[in-house]
Amino acid sequence: MTNLDNDYLQFIQLFKKKTGIDLSAYKEAQMKRRLTSLRNKRGFDSFNEYFQAINKDEKLYYELLDRMTINVSEFFRNSGRWHVLGEKIIPLLINSKPLKLWSAACSTGEEPYSLTMLMKHQFPHVNFDLVATDIDDGAIKKAKEGIYGEKAIAEVPKPILSKYFMVKESLYHVLPEIKNKVVYRKHNLLSDQFEPNLDLIICRNVMIYFTEEAKHELYQKFSDALKPGGILFVGSTEQIFNPRQYNLEAIDTFFYRKNSSL
Repeated sequence: MTNLDNDYLQFIQLFKKKTGIDLSAYKEAQMKRRLTSLRNKRGFDSFNEYFQAINKDEKLYYELLDRMTINVSEFFRNSGRWHVLGEKIIPLLINSKPLKLWSAACSTGEEPYSLTMLMKHQFPHVNFDLVATDIDDGAIKKAKEGIYGEKAIAEVPKPILSKYFMVKESLYHVLPEIKNKVVYRKHNLLSDQFEPNLDLIICRNVMIYFTEEAKHELYQKFSDALKPGGILFVGSTEQIFNPRQYNLEAIDTFFYRKNSSL
């Protein structure tokens, strides 16, 4: 092992001790390249120097978290899948109890707000509880503010755009009736417990950053968290090739239902 490799491995260990975030569960080449670029940009020659700096400088620390988690999102991303969610998936879940919904790794809030708008618009009489979680405090703060630029709202259907946003100085503000339906919490997918008996879990465009071992563990945890008949909705590059091993079955592209016979 080279000194460079050892430097990065020590950084992983120190970072986990500080944050609880296990960088070894992420694809190494991808994560190492991303963090090396940021480290060099800030003028540090080693990961050891960089860690000492982020340990003292909160701004550097949150910048690293933001780079690590890749907070890129938009409302109704891959709109065709959201159409399927509204027309086919949600009707399968509706019952007399409030639906338990979870937007995992929610980034800056576009996804849980999209889900809330869809529910309010298409299923106004259905009660639901929605929790949105992310590992990044900065992303959660932005999500709670609920203010977005034009790029983020490009795929929002016009009736929803006019109904649930207020435009102010070229920025789009999510209305309080939508914001107040979402409960935000900090959550580490790799180490924190999952809420049980969920009807729907949305976790999209996050798994691609994890190792195969971490993905396997997470898919099992998602399945365990769903109630029988509950649905997991994943991203467009995250197809589960053997859903049966997690007691799931594919019911549409990127939608998986937990086997209801158990």
